[in-house]
Amino acid sequence: MIRSARVRALLALAVIAVSLYVARTVPVRLGLDLRGGTQIVLETRSTPTTEAGREATDRTLEVLRGRVDALGVAEPTLVRSGSDRIIVELPGVRDPEEAADVLGRTAQLTFHPVLGTADGPVDRREDARDLVLPDESGHPLRLAENSALTGKDVKGAAARFDQETGAGWHVTLDFDHAGRDRWARLTGEAACRPADDPTRRVAIVLDDRIISAPRIDPSVSCGTGIPGGSTRITGSFGDTEARELALLINGGALPVPVETVEQHTVGPTLGARAITASAWAAAIGTALTSLFIIAVYRLMGFLAVVALLCHALISYAALAVVGATLTLPGLAGFVLAIGMAVDANVLVFERAREEYTTGHRPSTRSALTAGFRNAFSAIADSNVTTLIAAALLFLLASGPVRGFGVTLGIGVVASMVSALVVTRVLADHAASRPWVRRRPGLTGIATPGRVRDRLMRRGPALMRRPRHWLAASAAVLVLASSGIAVRGLQFGIDFTGGRLMEYATGVPVDPGRARADLAAAGVSRAVVQSSGGTGLTVRTEELTDTEAATVTRTVGALGGGADKVRDELIGPSLGDELRRNALIALAVALGAQLLYLAARFRWLFGTAAVAALAHDVLILVGVFAWLGKPVDGVFLAALLTVVGYSVNDSVVVFDRIRELRRRDAATPLPDLADHAILQTLPRTVNTGMGAALILTALAVLGGDSLTDFALALLIGLAVGTYSSVFTAVPVAIELQGVGRPRRPARREREVGHEGIP
Repeated sequence: MIRSARVRALLALAVIAVSLYVARTVPVRLGLDLRGGTQIVLETRSTPTTEAGREATDRTLEVLRGRVDALGVAEPTLVRSGSDRIIVELPGVRDPEEAADVLGRTAQLTFHPVLGTADGPVDRREDARDLVLPDESGHPLRLAENSALTGKDVKGAAARFDQETGAGWHVTLDFDHAGRDRWARLTGEAACRPADDPTRRVAIVLDDRIISAPRIDPSVSCGTGIPGGSTRITGSFGDTEARELALLINGGALPVPVETVEQHTVGPTLGARAITASAWAAAIGTALTSLFIIAVYRLMGFLAVVALLCHALISYAALAVVGATLTLPGLAGFVLAIGMAVDANVLVFERAREEYTTGHRPSTRSALTAGFRNAFSAIADSNVTTLIAAALLFLLASGPVRGFGVTLGIGVVASMVSALVVTRVLADHAASRPWVRRRPGLTGIATPGRVRDRLMRRGPALMRRPRHWLAASAAVLVLASSGIAVRGLQFGIDFTGGRLMEYATGVPVDPGRARADLAAAGVSRAVVQSSGGTGLTVRTEELTDTEAATVTRTVGALGGGADKVRDELIGPSLGDELRRNALIALAVALGAQLLYLAARFRWLFGTAAVAALAHDVLILVGVFAWLGKPVDGVFLAALLTVVGYSVNDSVVVFDRIRELRRRDAATPLPDLADHAILQTLPRTVNTGMGAALILTALAVLGGDSLTDFALALLIGLAVGTYSSVFTAVPVAIELQGVGRPRRPARREREVGHEGIP
């Protein structure tokens, strides 16, 4: 006993010391939605399942890396996602159109002999097929389709300004050894043509567009060509165009075309506001939860608060160690995990109260030991169900929502460490002090608590008529889910594709007037909503860059100037994929929870818990339909979190039913269920209050980006708490009676009977 306590103490000290060191030395990487910048997801147009397709994607990644390095972006990130997608993060880049244009252009540079003009004679050459392209002045030229040189023959390119002649900007090209010979041969053949003949030109083509078609100078000899292995591309270039062209040539040609399927741009001010708002929500929510826990459990509650602070430290250090990126939903998950970490402490303290107040344990220390032991299975089962939801978010979601799954999973593991190790070390040490032993009421364990005290005096027979509860649940379910049929679901651009732009305007803008002005400007079917005091969000179908600029000008004219703080683009193919993945995630979540609960309990309880879970999901989706709230990736994160949280409550009740059945297998299930519900109700109330305080603070202070997320979790918390008692348990009772003759349940009027405190 003493040895195991010392081991736990040393383990707790080691974990806290390491976490403190990591937190001080290893910074957590912030996502672009918190520090500002642009994220672009590119999809290669190749066959990803073939070896050639995978190699093309790898080559594309390397070419893009060279282009990004040439852009001079600080701390860029380029990673491959799946077999045919590349995620590019550009911190500080505020012009997504320019970044997407540079990254997405194939940049196939080729050099062609000119065969003539489109309306003039054509110089037919042996085995030469021709194509017609306009030159830089728009005049169509007929070129040989087979190029003489490509961008692979170019060793380097640089933008130069001709200060001597004032001719403007041009791009110089230096060829490698093989390209030098090919260039001399190509220009030597063209030099053999008459001075005014169009075929005396060499066409330089970039992505099927002639960017320059210079004539060969009369001083160049026929057959000899231009020696030296260098040339220049001239044209009506400005500074930006010349530098961009040189950048594309130096970066190399993409082996396959790419398409932008997703794009997010967030201004640094929006990210800073999100961090500040979430920090305030975490501070105030944690303070309120701490005061509540201390008021209920006194000294043990204070020690639980200390353990919660250690939980936050451990979670932060774990995020830093694994190199996770902290996103805005991830920050919300970090705050939420603090509220969920209260659950393990409440489970332990309530079991300890039972042991002490029933006289099974003569001291608070022995009661605490029994509480930790008896609560372990419920803590483990409830946390595993949440980990299943977190894993599904990581595997099937993308972007910031995936970051939420990582943060939530780390928070769940950290909560078990803080509750089962840190809290136990602190509680054992405090309970063994003489001044605490002389004042057991100070611990908060020696008193039954108000909820338990009332249940001891009068315990209602809740499960006498389980079908009444099922009828009430069905009525609520029909009322909520009818919103899906009546109002429909307002899918966000995550699932439909489109573009969302958020602006900070100088003065408030009326959404109706903005909608009308946008329609007059040619941007129809735009969804315009107010965002904060002087904020405005515009959600539309896919827009070109020109149309997006029109939206910005229109909003700016109405709002006395407009600063674009967020710009999101989701391609329709990606939207379909995300919507499909959302349905898969939900189905897998229900199936995984069923399999786990069936393995840990019985199919009877597993089926009942999943039925209650489906009930909660439909109600939450229906309420959002009635409210007209968007159903997007962040809502998916909230929904899967509700899945894990709802099962937690059912697991605690079913775990107690299983424990009571081991003691008395002859008692009918309705009676055991009544006893289990009454015994676990204090835990349900106290845990729900702790989580509700955190979520309320997040909803009020978390900013526009997190309000709907926190609202979904609050709705799920309320519905899940109800369904774990009044839906899951009645379903289990009815399923047990299927195929069996019904008999009247033996009712016990005394609450203290059958081991009830």
